[in-house]
Amino acid sequence: MTKAPMLKLDKLQVGYGGIQAVRGVDLEVGEGELVALIGANGAGKTSTMKAICNLVAPVGGSIEFMGRPIRGVPAHELLRRGLAMVPEGRGIFARMSVDENLRMGGFLRKDHREVHFDIARMFERFPRLQERQHQLAGTLSGGEQQMVAMARAVISRPKLLLLDEPSMGLSPVMVQKIFEMIRELSSQGLTILLVEQNARLALLSANRGYVMDSGVVTMTASAAALLTDSRVRSAYLGE
Repeated sequence: MTKAPMLKLDKLQVGYGGIQAVRGVDLEVGEGELVALIGANGAGKTSTMKAICNLVAPVGGSIEFMGRPIRGVPAHELLRRGLAMVPEGRGIFARMSVDENLRMGGFLRKDHREVHFDIARMFERFPRLQERQHQLAGTLSGGEQQMVAMARAVISRPKLLLLDEPSMGLSPVMVQKIFEMIRELSSQGLTILLVEQNARLALLSANRGYVMDSGVVTMTASAAALLTDSRVRSAYLGE
């Protein structure tokens, strides 16, 4: 990369009690890139994402965002700086309406008219959410909840969007809709780090990829190269 990466992890370590879930991970995401992080369950992908957002405290290594160290910076301050995450399990406000959830995405913004415009755009993109805008978010289907979580994050207008397992538990049709949105956001220049069990779909959408196994990065290359690598095809693509 010619420019400094937007996100840089250097020898990141995350542990839970005596178990080390992430063991010295180096990872970079350049401005405008869509980078996929793939691996089996328990590889350390979600722990890595949580450490970036300070939802778990790293036990070693460094994290830089926009050239500044962010290890230990509270999650709400990271959002203010432009780092948003859609967590595994979506993390929506179940007892709030769809509309209230989306408005929470713009909570830190001062341009209230633009927030209103962004919500309207999300309703255009996901007409189902507009139909259910006054419904409690917790009563929606899994796919609809994922739409809410994605839309809420985008409305915060992040510089970097972290997506943790956006397709988990969704129907094939809904997975297609979510990934259409991911590719569209990427084409508009949004920087994205994507953790995804569906390795093929992730790599087909990404510019570059990292493979994690047992808490370490075992491979990194262009997404196209990883798609054709025999080890990746055997381990993660079912071939």
